[in-house]
Amino acid sequence: MNVGAGDDVTIRELAELVARTVGYEGEILNDTSKPDGTPRKLMDSSLIASLGWKATTPIEDGLRVAYQDFLTKA
Repeated sequence: MNVGAGDDVTIRELAELVARTVGYEGEILNDTSKPDGTPRKLMDSSLIASLGWKATTPIEDGLRVAYQDFLTKA
């Protein structure tokens, strides 16, 4: 069963969000030889939504909490 918020996030947006979360200040490069990139990967969360579940944690918050948890276990 897919669990998602139904929001589309590009790979670039996700990379930038991860960089901000972990404090990465380096350059993020794209492979311009593949300008079409990966096809859209929005999960179909209609099944879980039909059961009454709805995401309540924004991706930024969830990533931050997951990273903090990782740091405490590393």
